[in-house]
Amino acid sequence: MTSLPTKRLKILHVNTVEIAGGAAAITRQLQEGYRKRGHQNWIIVADKQTQAEHVLKMNSDKYRSRWARACITAAELLNPIRGKFPGPGRLYTWLRLGLGEPKRYLSILRGLEDFDYPATWRLLELAPDAPDIFHLHNLHGDFFDLRVLPYLSQRFPVFMTLHDPWLLTGHCAHSFGCERWRIGCGECPDLSLYPAVRRDATAFNWKRKAKIFSQSKLYVATPSQWLMNQVEASMLAPGIVEAQVIPNGVNLSIFHPADRQAVRRMLNIPSDAKVVLFAAAGGRLNPFKGYKTLHAAILRVSRISTISNLIVLCVGELLSGNNKLLVEQIGRIQLRYVAFEKEAGLMARYYQAADVYAHSAKVDNFPTTVLESMACATPVVATNVGGLPEQIIHGENGFLAPTGDSESFAKLILTLLENEAMRRTFGENAADTAATAFSSDRMIQRYLDWYLNVLAHTTQFQGSENPTTLSANYV
Repeated sequence: MTSLPTKRLKILHVNTVEIAGGAAAITRQLQEGYRKRGHQNWIIVADKQTQAEHVLKMNSDKYRSRWARACITAAELLNPIRGKFPGPGRLYTWLRLGLGEPKRYLSILRGLEDFDYPATWRLLELAPDAPDIFHLHNLHGDFFDLRVLPYLSQRFPVFMTLHDPWLLTGHCAHSFGCERWRIGCGECPDLSLYPAVRRDATAFNWKRKAKIFSQSKLYVATPSQWLMNQVEASMLAPGIVEAQVIPNGVNLSIFHPADRQAVRRMLNIPSDAKVVLFAAAGGRLNPFKGYKTLHAAILRVSRISTISNLIVLCVGELLSGNNKLLVEQIGRIQLRYVAFEKEAGLMARYYQAADVYAHSAKVDNFPTTVLESMACATPVVATNVGGLPEQIIHGENGFLAPTGDSESFAKLILTLLENEAMRRTFGENAADTAATAFSSDRMIQRYLDWYLNVLAHTTQFQGSENPTTLSANYV
């Protein structure tokens, strides 16, 4: 794509968290890439995890009523013990919501998605300067009021990158094959899917989102054609001015091939071991990444192979205290559960040390972990879900297995572990694919060109006065 003449832009990103997960990784890549190109931009998050000045915390509690704030203060006194026993946890919820905001609490109990986050209407107060562009990423996670979208999108170019299908459904971030999002939800087969709801108000939630989107003017990106196909068939479609598929990118200055043995020495991994890597925010507990399939596959590999030293690295674990590593031995298999690694350079070492990266997801969109592994010349065995076939060319730079099929998964992992020449060829092909199709520079430039094109060809936006209009229309 030919770049448009550039101008100094001011861009405001919004995402649930600062560090963990693929959406956060892409948001950070864009933010850093824009700054290097001379553009000002900030990230607003619900969960700020570093002291970075360009990351701003969105705190709705300070905008709640005086009574609600008093109840929140009382509830916070239970924090030291509420995770240890069920009683304090229930009391915390009752103080904070049941007593503090009973109307909001009743809505949550009825199964309504909670949009009551007043800081959303103060986004312009958080930013050091009025932005030219709003770029929204993950908006689930109990922090954002979707009802602001019609207001914002009439006054600013609002870009949205969908990292999962949550905006298209009555509550879930992934529907696991359920197609009711196409017709209005209701009769939900699984209310416990993240983000869970208490009762089945999914038809109401779906209609409320549809009304919000119908009054909005949005520029929507998806990393995969798989997700774009769903967007085009969803209630989001009427609110879209323009849509593009822009694949996620990977920073090739951080994620690149390296001397495997040298990296293994740094990580205390034996040079003669066969190493399989699994990485996910939350590790084994991530509900989407299918660790049980991988675990069953690894046990099968151990039974049917002669590999004497097999190490499985599970990176992203939620370990308590200062514990960074938990080791479990099952026969000839050593399982190393490694705490979440927020430093990209350190995470790259795990990819560089591995023989195979295993992505056993039940559902997924366009995972950055797969791209990072490919960029490090480590071939991937993944399940054939979501946008993964758009990343992996089966039999050339990795393998794709049927979802949940641990036997097929095991055979494909073993094929790579036992065939060094194939593993090397697949790794080289994977690195070439990452460099030519999925570089962060390519992704960053495509977004910048899109921003500039929209700003150059539209006069619809009215300016940057602070929003104060109530959102009662959508309650």
